[in-house]
Amino acid sequence: MSNDLVPQGYGELLADLKARVRAAQLRAHRIVNTELLALYWAIGAAILERQSAEGWGTRIIHRLAADLRTEFPEMRGFSGRNLHYMTAAVRAWPGLFSQVGAPDVTLTPIVQQLVAQLPWGHVTTLLDRLDDQDDRDWYAGAAVEHGWSRAVLLNQIKNRLRSRAGAAPSSFAARLTPDDSELAQQLTRDPYVFDFLDLSASSSERELEQGLIDRLQHTLSEFGRGFSFVGRQVHFDVEGHDFFIDLLFFHVEQMRYVVVELNLDPPMWWCVS
Repeated sequence: MSNDLVPQGYGELLADLKARVRAAQLRAHRIVNTELLALYWAIGAAILERQSAEGWGTRIIHRLAADLRTEFPEMRGFSGRNLHYMTAAVRAWPGLFSQVGAPDVTLTPIVQQLVAQLPWGHVTTLLDRLDDQDDRDWYAGAAVEHGWSRAVLLNQIKNRLRSRAGAAPSSFAARLTPDDSELAQQLTRDPYVFDFLDLSASSSERELEQGLIDRLQHTLSEFGRGFSFVGRQVHFDVEGHDFFIDLLFFHVEQMRYVVVELNLDPPMWWCVS
């Protein structure tokens, strides 16, 4: 559309509509994230309740993790380590969620409610790096107020920001995370949220992955001689963080692993060894 055909006020209208769309997208992601945290909190609470009532040991967590992964193979949140995080989250914020799955405003102070606005990776960082509950709540509130990514949150904890800043920030209840903050962007990219929904761009990548698995013999012949298939969505842990390899192969002649990461935006796949 040429500039001479654009009516007066069109630019303002377009800008307003773009802002509305982005705000609606962010609200939707926040709702899904809260539901995911409520699910994890409920799982952790159920495990702790059974351990207390029935005397179950910690081994049951690994059995539950295996059975849940079998039932929900596309979800990455059911590792044994993550189930331990779920129980730790319940101990840290015992009144965070009500029975209906929403943050319980009648039982929890404002800072604890803000924890429900953080991606799960932020929550695990707070559990890993801080032992004092007041510190956890302070950094959770600051992360929401300032829109910190997980990396920024970790850096602020390492640099002991709270001890240097003095009193806790005072505007937690009034401030909202900016739509363009790193926290908002990370929330929309959180793989736990995407796996929980079982949709989004990653689902089309899984369809590609499934297609490759369905024709594994043909795929291996395309790779060349010497390739052996090891597994799909292979989990590995790096300094407490969960990562998953789309496809993992082993080359028997070169004696090395070959990692294949699938990406459809732009349409491509690549591998490193």
